[in-house]
Amino acid sequence: MIVDQIPSPNFGERKGGLVPKWVILHYTAMNSAAEAIERLCDPVHQVSAHYVISKSGTVTQLVTEGMRAWHAGQSYWQGCRDMNSASIGIELCNHGDHPFPAPQIRALVTLLSGVCARNDISPHSVIGHSDIALGRKADPGQRFDWRALAQMGFGIWADPATATGVDAVVFDAALGRIGYDPDAPLETRLRAFRLHFRPAGAGPLDTVDCALATALADKFQLT
Repeated sequence: MIVDQIPSPNFGERKGGLVPKWVILHYTAMNSAAEAIERLCDPVHQVSAHYVISKSGTVTQLVTEGMRAWHAGQSYWQGCRDMNSASIGIELCNHGDHPFPAPQIRALVTLLSGVCARNDISPHSVIGHSDIALGRKADPGQRFDWRALAQMGFGIWADPATATGVDAVVFDAALGRIGYDPDAPLETRLRAFRLHFRPAGAGPLDTVDCALATALADKFQLT
C-alpha cells in the first residue's frame, strides 16, 4: 500500500528488550488527519503514533515500527506496563462519536496485515487504547466495530456462552486472563470491557457480562 511519510521527532528506543507484541488502536479526537499529524509531530506535546489513517483511507507513517512511539501512556496489558515499548500505535481520524468510514477501515485492515507480518504480531493481538489505559482513555470508542474487524481477521470477538448467573469472582478471573489490569477497580475494568466487547451494556455486572468474559478469556488464552 502507499504510505505517506511525515517523520515525528517524538520517539525513542524500545526499552527493556521489548519488541512489538500488540497493535493499539486510537481515535484522534481531532477534525482532520492533518490536524492530528501536526500535533503528533509537535515536540511540545510529546505524543506520537506510528501511523495515522485519514477518513478517506490515506495512511501516514510518523515513527518507524522499530522505534518506540509515545501513544499508550500509563498502561497495562497481560503483565506489561510499558506498552509503548511493546506495541505499534495506529491513530484513526475520528472523534469517537460517529461511524468509521469504509475506506478508512479498508486501509486499516491492509495496514494491519503488513504490520503484523513484519513484526510477527498475532493478528488477534489488536486491542484498543481503552483496554490498556483503564478509566483514562475511551478510544477507539463505542462506534468502532470490533466484531467486523474480527471477521476481517484482526482482534478477537466471541459470542457469550449460555448465561449461568452473576459471579464477580469468576468475572474478575476472566478479565485477568484476557489481559486487563488487575490493580484497577472491578467497576473500571467492567466499563472498559463493555466499551470493547459490549458497548450497549449498562448497569451492574450481569449474566451476559460473565458469560461473555468467560468465552473471551478462553480465546485470549490461545493467542
